[in-house]
Amino acid sequence: MMDKEIRFKPDSFELVQSNIRITDKKLETKPTTFFKDAFRRFCKNKSSIVAAFILAILILLTIFVPVLSPSNITNVNVTERMLAPKLFESGTGFWDGTRKMERVVYDTVNEVPAVSDRYSVAALKNALVKIKVDEEPTPVDMANQYGVGGLVVMATDAAVDGKDVYMTSKAVSFTSQGGYRLKIDMDDEEGVQGSLLGEYRVFLKGSDGTEIVVRDFSTDYSDIDFDISKALADAGKTSLNAQIVFDLKSSADAFRYILIGNVELTAESGKNGEQLDNVSFDDATKMVLVANKDSEAYWACSGRKGVHNSLIYYCDYTIDTYELVYGNADMVTYSATDIKRWIDAGWCEYDEKIGPESFVRLTDDCPIDEVVEQSVNSRTKKLNSVTGRGYNYRTMGYKTMPKFLLGTDASGFDLFKRSFAGLRTSLILGLCTAAFCFAFGLVWGAVSGYFGGNVDLFMERFCEILGGVPWIVVMTLAILHLGNNFFTFFLALCMTGWMATAHRTRTQFYRFKGREYVLASRTLGSSDLRLIFKHILPNSMGTIITGSVLMIPSTIYSEATLAYLNLGLQGVQSFGVMMSNNQQYLGLYPYLVIFPAVIMALMMVSFNLFGNGLRDAFNPSLKGSE
Repeated sequence: MMDKEIRFKPDSFELVQSNIRITDKKLETKPTTFFKDAFRRFCKNKSSIVAAFILAILILLTIFVPVLSPSNITNVNVTERMLAPKLFESGTGFWDGTRKMERVVYDTVNEVPAVSDRYSVAALKNALVKIKVDEEPTPVDMANQYGVGGLVVMATDAAVDGKDVYMTSKAVSFTSQGGYRLKIDMDDEEGVQGSLLGEYRVFLKGSDGTEIVVRDFSTDYSDIDFDISKALADAGKTSLNAQIVFDLKSSADAFRYILIGNVELTAESGKNGEQLDNVSFDDATKMVLVANKDSEAYWACSGRKGVHNSLIYYCDYTIDTYELVYGNADMVTYSATDIKRWIDAGWCEYDEKIGPESFVRLTDDCPIDEVVEQSVNSRTKKLNSVTGRGYNYRTMGYKTMPKFLLGTDASGFDLFKRSFAGLRTSLILGLCTAAFCFAFGLVWGAVSGYFGGNVDLFMERFCEILGGVPWIVVMTLAILHLGNNFFTFFLALCMTGWMATAHRTRTQFYRFKGREYVLASRTLGSSDLRLIFKHILPNSMGTIITGSVLMIPSTIYSEATLAYLNLGLQGVQSFGVMMSNNQQYLGLYPYLVIFPAVIMALMMVSFNLFGNGLRDAFNPSLKGSE
């Protein structure tokens, strides 16, 4: 093949852009760094921004609420226990410190709900916002101090071993000239308390052994009207000290009973009236409730003595829990020491020689408004105490009536302050655990994933052995040997918590270490450290950071779980221990669990959304994308 020579002439070429100035194109975007670009992408994720905002608020509350709130969360105060959440004034019907109660026994005597064993009747009346009493009473087969009426049930019992059952009154002195009469209302209702009506008799048993039969053994359940004085005269006795006795015949085939409506003893005017009134009864419920064997109204029974169809009224009511605890204190007694302390503090003036008229209230700090009476020691003539009127919240040391946003728990602790004090402990535990596990797991996973081979094989087998031990076993052993303290929880959580980060980091290193840009950098002489921290790790950070952020709520949740197993933190305020203690009140006081649960749910969801935002922000493949 021969070489050919090609010659070009000057006019063979023509410049097509001779009239246009060609330069480098100006950059339309500003230069940025990796973190600036990550922050810009994070800000475009609206859900992550909201989550970050919520997290910031919760963290600020955990810092400042326990410090700034004056509420007590260390010393148990039973007086202030179970106060309802209050934000608005009482009467608004929502979040106003009132509590609605349904189907509560009604005290017909004092006209208040039957809860006066804890609060005075006056305090209950002042605190009642609304009350609705059932129009019709409810019959119950139970002796209740707030029940009325009914029938006395005298029944056989397995313990009497086939013997007759006796119900006996206290002894009464009768005379043949006194015009004494005994009236007994009987009832024949069947099927009461799963028993059968029985055969019975009624008689008077004298202290000398005399027996006067009122009604002999029969199944006649009609009312009894018996002339005692005439029976004594017929028996040739002028007087008799006797008891009224009901004798119920026992039966081998079934339990037996009789029903007694009332027992009435009467006599001519002025004849032994007090004794007769004590033995008589027209209210079966009150009769059965007499437990003092020395009482003249006590009826002894060798079998079962109960009540049938005792009438109880129930009510629904709304009560202001704050007025009940902190409201007007009517006729409260204060010691002489209290009065002296108030005088020394300059809160009031009082002269015990003059008496209640000398009381002068000088400042609003004084717990009482008025002294009604005083008590003086008869021997020393010194002041013992004074009784006055005022407001309970002053006695408790408050300037004004307090409000608790989330109410109080069974110990009288402010639930709002205690929730965030416990969350602070749990959050610090989560942050410390996540920081350690992130750092250690990152190094472990980076070494394992980068070097591979036997190094990776050894490190992975170690992780598999350690991970084969259940986490709860590790935690339990640590607590048993080191105690339920903060350091023990931190140590136990870190012993296995770093493995998730290590596994995630190892996977990412295997994914990126064979990429072209890593091979190119290695060819140019980059060291292992530069390859790890400059080229591989930044590309892996998105997934790793997401998992590490989620470790914080996971730690909080783990601590709460342990608290439900009675392995919670001791000696410090803990969110999990608080929720575990409040669980038993979920039925009656649901706010004790609902409010802390909402806080924990917000924390968990916010961390999750925040972690997702960080994952997208630190993903280098999205750099420069909108």
